[in-house]
Amino acid sequence: MSRIGRMPIAVPAGVDVKIGANNDVTVKGPKGTLTQTLHPEMKIEMKDGVVEIIRPSEQKKHKALHGLTRSLLANMVIGVSEGFQKELEINGVGYRAQMQGKKLVLNLGYSHPVEFDEIPGIEIEVPAPNKIIVRGADKQLVGHVAAIIREKRLPEPYKGKGIKYIDEHIRRKEGKAGKGKG
Repeated sequence: MSRIGRMPIAVPAGVDVKIGANNDVTVKGPKGTLTQTLHPEMKIEMKDGVVEIIRPSEQKKHKALHGLTRSLLANMVIGVSEGFQKELEINGVGYRAQMQGKKLVLNLGYSHPVEFDEIPGIEIEVPAPNKIIVRGADKQLVGHVAAIIREKRLPEPYKGKGIKYIDEHIRRKEGKAGKGKG
Protein backbone atom coordinates (compact mmCIF):
# COMPACT_ATOMS: atom_id res chain seq x y z
CA MET A 1 0.00 0.00 0.00
CA SER A 2 1.18 3.54 -0.72
CA ARG A 3 2.87 4.95 2.35
CA ILE A 4 2.28 8.51 1.23
CA GLY A 5 -1.30 7.90 0.10
CA ARG A 6 -2.27 6.36 3.45
CA MET A 7 -1.20 9.40 5.46
CA PRO A 8 -4.14 11.62 6.44
CA ILE A 9 -3.97 15.37 5.74
CA ALA A 10 -4.64 17.50 8.82
CA VAL A 11 -6.53 20.66 7.88
CA PRO A 12 -5.33 23.59 10.04
CA ALA A 13 -7.70 26.15 11.57
CA GLY A 14 -8.68 28.87 9.10
CA VAL A 15 -8.43 26.54 6.10
CA ASP A 16 -11.61 25.39 4.36
CA VAL A 17 -11.63 22.33 2.06
CA LYS A 18 -14.59 21.75 -0.28
CA ILE A 19 -14.84 18.57 -2.34
CA GLY A 20 -17.20 18.87 -5.31
CA ALA A 21 -18.40 16.57 -8.06
CA ASN A 22 -15.69 14.83 -10.16
CA ASN A 23 -13.17 15.53 -7.35
CA ASP A 24 -13.10 19.30 -7.94
CA VAL A 25 -11.30 20.37 -4.76
CA THR A 26 -11.27 23.99 -3.56
CA VAL A 27 -9.04 24.97 -0.65
CA LYS A 28 -9.44 28.43 0.93
CA GLY A 29 -7.08 29.89 3.48
CA PRO A 30 -5.35 33.07 4.64
CA LYS A 31 -2.86 33.02 1.71
CA GLY A 32 -5.51 32.60 -1.00
CA THR A 33 -7.72 30.08 -2.77
CA LEU A 34 -6.58 27.11 -4.85
CA THR A 35 -8.79 24.93 -7.06
CA GLN A 36 -7.77 21.72 -8.76
CA THR A 37 -9.54 18.77 -10.36
CA LEU A 38 -8.03 15.58 -9.01
CA HIS A 39 -8.39 12.15 -10.62
CA PRO A 40 -12.06 11.06 -10.55
CA GLU A 41 -11.28 7.43 -9.61
CA MET A 42 -9.76 8.42 -6.26
CA LYS A 43 -12.18 8.82 -3.37
CA ILE A 44 -11.56 11.89 -1.18
CA GLU A 45 -13.24 12.01 2.25
CA MET A 46 -13.33 14.80 4.83
CA LYS A 47 -13.87 13.75 8.47
CA ASP A 48 -13.28 15.77 11.65
CA GLY A 49 -10.79 18.23 10.10
CA VAL A 50 -8.82 15.44 8.40
CA VAL A 51 -8.81 14.59 4.68
CA GLU A 52 -8.20 11.00 3.58
CA ILE A 53 -7.68 9.60 0.10
CA ILE A 54 -8.97 6.09 -0.60
CA ARG A 55 -8.08 4.13 -3.72
CA PRO A 56 -10.65 1.86 -5.38
CA SER A 57 -8.38 -1.13 -6.09
CA GLU A 58 -4.84 -2.52 -5.90
CA GLN A 59 -4.12 -1.89 -9.60
CA LYS A 60 -0.73 -0.35 -10.39
CA LYS A 61 -2.42 2.75 -11.83
CA HIS A 62 -4.48 3.30 -8.67
CA LYS A 63 -1.43 2.78 -6.45
CA ALA A 64 0.42 5.51 -8.36
CA LEU A 65 -2.56 7.87 -8.29
CA HIS A 66 -3.04 7.32 -4.54
CA GLY A 67 0.21 8.98 -3.51
CA LEU A 68 -0.01 11.63 -6.23
CA THR A 69 -3.51 12.72 -5.22
CA ARG A 70 -2.53 12.91 -1.56
CA SER A 71 0.60 14.97 -2.35
CA LEU A 72 -1.29 17.43 -4.58
CA LEU A 73 -3.98 17.94 -1.94
CA ALA A 74 -1.43 18.29 0.89
CA ASN A 75 0.48 20.91 -1.15
CA MET A 76 -2.76 22.85 -1.67
CA VAL A 77 -3.46 22.87 2.09
CA ILE A 78 0.12 23.93 2.95
CA GLY A 79 0.07 26.56 0.21
CA VAL A 80 -3.05 28.38 1.44
CA SER A 81 -1.97 28.20 5.08
CA GLU A 82 1.82 28.79 4.98
CA GLY A 83 2.71 29.42 1.33
CA PHE A 84 5.80 28.36 -0.63
CA GLN A 85 8.95 30.22 -1.57
CA LYS A 86 12.02 29.76 -3.74
CA GLU A 87 15.17 31.80 -3.30
CA LEU A 88 17.47 32.64 -6.20
CA GLU A 89 20.99 34.04 -6.06
CA ILE A 90 22.69 36.07 -8.78
CA ASN A 91 26.47 35.66 -9.21
CA GLY A 92 28.60 37.76 -11.56
CA VAL A 93 30.25 41.15 -11.76
CA GLY A 94 27.61 43.78 -12.55
CA TYR A 95 24.76 41.25 -12.39
CA ARG A 96 21.89 42.55 -10.27
CA ALA A 97 18.13 42.58 -9.82
CA GLN A 98 15.72 45.31 -8.78
CA MET A 99 11.98 45.87 -8.62
CA GLN A 100 10.48 48.73 -10.62
CA GLY A 101 6.85 48.84 -9.54
CA LYS A 102 5.48 45.39 -10.36
CA LYS A 103 8.33 44.53 -12.75
CA LEU A 104 11.49 42.61 -11.97
CA VAL A 105 14.40 44.16 -13.88
CA LEU A 106 17.52 42.02 -14.26
CA ASN A 107 20.94 43.26 -15.44
CA LEU A 108 22.67 40.06 -16.52
CA GLY A 109 25.48 41.14 -18.81
CA TYR A 110 23.31 41.46 -21.89
CA SER A 111 23.21 44.69 -23.93
CA HIS A 112 19.76 45.38 -22.47
CA PRO A 113 18.06 44.87 -19.10
CA VAL A 114 15.76 41.84 -18.93
CA GLU A 115 12.28 42.69 -17.63
CA PHE A 116 9.96 40.16 -16.02
CA ASP A 117 6.32 41.08 -15.25
CA GLU A 118 4.84 39.84 -11.99
CA ILE A 119 2.35 36.98 -12.41
CA PRO A 120 -0.98 37.03 -10.51
CA GLY A 121 -0.74 34.86 -7.39
CA ILE A 122 3.05 35.24 -7.22
CA GLU A 123 4.95 37.80 -5.17
CA ILE A 124 8.53 38.62 -6.17
CA GLU A 125 10.81 40.31 -3.65
CA VAL A 126 14.39 41.61 -4.05
CA PRO A 127 15.89 42.06 -0.54
CA ALA A 128 19.41 42.56 -1.97
CA PRO A 129 20.71 43.29 -5.50
CA ASN A 130 21.93 39.68 -5.82
CA LYS A 131 18.96 37.89 -4.22
CA ILE A 132 15.43 37.19 -5.51
CA ILE A 133 12.62 35.58 -3.49
CA VAL A 134 9.57 34.13 -5.27
CA ARG A 135 6.54 33.50 -3.02
CA GLY A 136 3.04 32.16 -3.56
CA ALA A 137 0.37 29.68 -2.52
CA ASP A 138 0.65 27.37 -5.56
CA LYS A 139 3.80 25.23 -5.25
CA GLN A 140 3.85 24.36 -8.94
CA LEU A 141 3.51 28.01 -10.05
CA VAL A 142 6.21 29.21 -7.62
CA GLY A 143 8.65 26.62 -8.98
CA HIS A 144 7.72 27.46 -12.57
CA VAL A 145 8.25 31.21 -12.13
CA ALA A 146 11.58 30.61 -10.34
CA ALA A 147 12.68 28.35 -13.22
CA ILE A 148 11.72 31.01 -15.81
CA ILE A 149 13.74 33.65 -13.94
CA ARG A 150 16.70 31.23 -13.65
CA GLU A 151 16.55 30.57 -17.43
CA LYS A 152 17.30 34.23 -18.13
CA ARG A 153 20.98 33.46 -17.34
CA LEU A 154 21.75 29.85 -16.41
CA PRO A 155 24.78 29.34 -14.15
CA GLU A 156 27.90 28.43 -16.10
CA PRO A 157 30.39 25.84 -14.80
CA TYR A 158 33.66 27.81 -15.15
CA LYS A 159 33.17 30.91 -12.99
CA GLY A 160 29.68 30.14 -11.64
CA LYS A 161 28.17 33.30 -13.17
CA GLY A 162 24.41 33.36 -13.61
CA ILE A 163 21.22 32.82 -11.60
CA LYS A 164 21.04 29.76 -9.35
CA TYR A 165 18.82 28.46 -6.59
CA ILE A 166 20.18 29.28 -3.13
CA ASP A 167 20.61 25.57 -2.27
CA GLU A 168 21.91 24.55 -5.71
CA HIS A 169 25.52 23.43 -6.11
CA ILE A 170 27.20 24.27 -9.41
CA ARG A 171 29.78 21.69 -10.45
CA ARG A 172 32.86 23.65 -11.40
CA LYS A 173 35.09 22.79 -14.33
CA GLU A 174 38.74 23.59 -14.72
CA GLY A 175 39.62 25.99 -17.53
CA LYS A 176 41.83 25.14 -20.49
CA ALA A 177 45.22 23.74 -19.55
CA GLY A 178 48.14 25.88 -20.67
CA LYS A 179 50.73 24.62 -23.17
CA GLY A 180 53.53 22.62 -21.60
CA LYS A 181 57.03 24.02 -21.62
CA GLY A 182 59.18 21.57 -23.37
